[in-house]
Amino acid sequence: MISKSLFTFVILLITSIVISQEKKEYKIHTIAFYNLENLFDTENDPITFDDDRTPKGKDHWTQEVYTHKVKNMAKVISEIGIDFTKNSPAIIGVAEVENRKVLEDLANENSLKAKDYGIIHFDSPDRRGIDVALLYQKKLFKVKSSKKYKLILYAQDTNTRVYTRDQLLVSGYLDGDLIHIIVNHWPSRRGGEARSRYKREKAATLNKKIIDSLFAIDPYSKIITMGDLNDNPNNTSVKKILDAKSSKKEVVMKGLYNPMARLVKKGIGSLAWQDRWSLFDQIIVSKSLVDKEYSSYRYYKAGIYNAAYLITPDGKYKGYPFRSFSNGSFTKGYSDHFPVYITLIKQKRQSK
Repeated sequence: MISKSLFTFVILLITSIVISQEKKEYKIHTIAFYNLENLFDTENDPITFDDDRTPKGKDHWTQEVYTHKVKNMAKVISEIGIDFTKNSPAIIGVAEVENRKVLEDLANENSLKAKDYGIIHFDSPDRRGIDVALLYQKKLFKVKSSKKYKLILYAQDTNTRVYTRDQLLVSGYLDGDLIHIIVNHWPSRRGGEARSRYKREKAATLNKKIIDSLFAIDPYSKIITMGDLNDNPNNTSVKKILDAKSSKKEVVMKGLYNPMARLVKKGIGSLAWQDRWSLFDQIIVSKSLVDKEYSSYRYYKAGIYNAAYLITPDGKYKGYPFRSFSNGSFTKGYSDHFPVYITLIKQKRQSK
């Protein structure tokens, strides 16, 4: 006959096994970035160099072409991360957008309209008239504040002001978690990588200043800095100035983890030039998003969305991203960059 104490032990053992075998459920969201490759409207802005992207301009940028371009961009955004999260990105940073109007047209496209994306956008002093912006699903992300930071640059040879994109900081709540997102589009490599390097290092310094200001308020801040950095993960701007680590184990308090560093080591890129891949488009996260704290969102994985239809099918640039404009005409393609993304997960509370 089984004693009462033994019976109790067996029941407790069975119960613990059942509980341990219960399937854990998670909330999961995609956070993405996409360089939209010159998403301009058809109107001539007299204070920027957008003349080519008008109906009478060199690129013959008609309403028909613009409508096709917007539709293509919306299709891509709607599909980023969908295989894993069954939803389009909760939050997506974008670059190379001309103004708020093009963002509104994008958000109102059929493939995105039901997601009810909100828009955070500020005009920047960039000579070409291109800006960065943030789109977010209003039902998932509640904006607390937003601010732009000017990048002050001067040409080294003439000491004249170089006008470029601002850096955008948006803070808000993703299912109760306060997350800070910085959207970047650092200066290009025009004139050569070495000659233009100081510009991106200045951009990285500004980015680090923004990040440090957030850490000064809360060293456990959940920060995501993303964008087209025009540098790879191993360049000084990212590896030294941001001090973004390629290994989670190396990330210290107030430190940053760059999951894109491992992708670039595998030869994976987000854009191609002269038969070489680069990973200029990056998403970098703070330590609090790397720590295995199940009660709040944490980083799960990173990737590049390079579906077959986003790849040039033939010709000289076969295998490259299928850009929307080439050889003086609209190709009906998408962008010269692939989108990049990360996923964040949080364990759901078990019902009692």
